[in-house]
Amino acid sequence: MAELMLFRRDADGRDVELSGSTVALEVELQRRVEAGLEQMLGIRFVASEYATGPWHRGRIDTLGLDENGSPVVIEFKKGSDSGVLSQAVSYLSWLRSAQHEFEALVRKVLGAEAAESIDWRRPRMVCIAAGFSHHDRVAVQWLPERIDLVRYRVFEGGLLSLLLVDSSPGSPSAASSRRSRERDAVADSAPAAPATPSPAGASLVPESLRDLYAELDEALTAWGEVEVAALRHYIVYRRLVNVASVIFRPKHEAILVYLRLDPDSVVLEEGFTRDMRGVGHLGTGDLEVRLASAADLEKAAPLIRRAFEAA
Repeated sequence: MAELMLFRRDADGRDVELSGSTVALEVELQRRVEAGLEQMLGIRFVASEYATGPWHRGRIDTLGLDENGSPVVIEFKKGSDSGVLSQAVSYLSWLRSAQHEFEALVRKVLGAEAAESIDWRRPRMVCIAAGFSHHDRVAVQWLPERIDLVRYRVFEGGLLSLLLVDSSPGSPSAASSRRSRERDAVADSAPAAPATPSPAGASLVPESLRDLYAELDEALTAWGEVEVAALRHYIVYRRLVNVASVIFRPKHEAILVYLRLDPDSVVLEEGFTRDMRGVGHLGTGDLEVRLASAADLEKAAPLIRRAFEAA
């Protein structure tokens, strides 16, 4: 299982490893993550401790709406729980059957615009626990649901770490990932095609920009586990949160990439990079990068690297 090691430099200049631990009470973890939900996970808070009714007979820890408009169920476990995946599937089943109820909640908490933008093609479950078994990590890859397994640790000084240890992109008609594309390619005994978007996203890529997008896709998926999801108007590359959003502008023969980077940390160049804070646009990310050629992509490579290193 993936492990996060955290070090602090002492007065003698030596690095000392910090010992991580788990919370004493599950609710401590839940309340802390809920308070920083959008910053930590890119999810807007909708409800807490929500009862699912007599049929499902459960109480969902947290309901939210992520930055792509997907409904999200979050379940917290202070330790490791072998039943976390069955609970995840049960709660996602409730979510699909309670669409009107969820939409009413979103409308009440986040407003009408958020409620109307809900994308029911990609409901998502986030399981946050102290650990997951090998069987959990294998099983999540074969479930048709979209599930993220996130391992937490708390450290002295009020530090909290969240580490994505495994993720299932869900239905291949709604999302794809480098890993799932490679797995399908092996099954078909054919070479992998990493630059090919999911069927839902194929229509988003204009013929005139396919070659440039193929190179961009390679650059964006070169950073380990990256989920690629084709949404209504753009293609998103994400880990726990969106890192890059890709939009096509065929009339201008350009691709716009919105990166999760602080524009103040970048020397902006007219016609290439743009500060999008306070400017409405499709996708997510405060830094716009305009690509019209392979040379532009090469120039953008350090920005892409920084965005993924910070995610």
